[in-house]
Amino acid sequence: MYVTEPITEILGSPELFINMGSTINLTCIVQYAPEPPPNIVWSQNSEVINFDSPRGGISLVTEKGFITTSRLLIQKAGQGDSGLYTCTPSNANSASVRVHILNGEYFILQ
Repeated sequence: MYVTEPITEILGSPELFINMGSTINLTCIVQYAPEPPPNIVWSQNSEVINFDSPRGGISLVTEKGFITTSRLLIQKAGQGDSGLYTCTPSNANSASVRVHILNGEYFILQ
């Protein structure tokens, strides 16, 4: 009998460069979990993302199944949207990606 560890990954490279004003599209995939995660929490710089924040334009689509997909969309990206994004399923390890917002051809490191 094989026991597989759940795997959590955010698609793409560990560093994302997004043009200011564009949409940030982060896709987190959880596979090999014994059951779909009851809950997936997204955070930015260790702060849980509040979908009711005054910023608006933030949405989440989660499809549960043998492979669970959680898609975080952030419209009209601005400097405040840069940072480390983490996807944390309730029954698997977390995964992170660093997002940099490009201002014209230059990007601002934070």
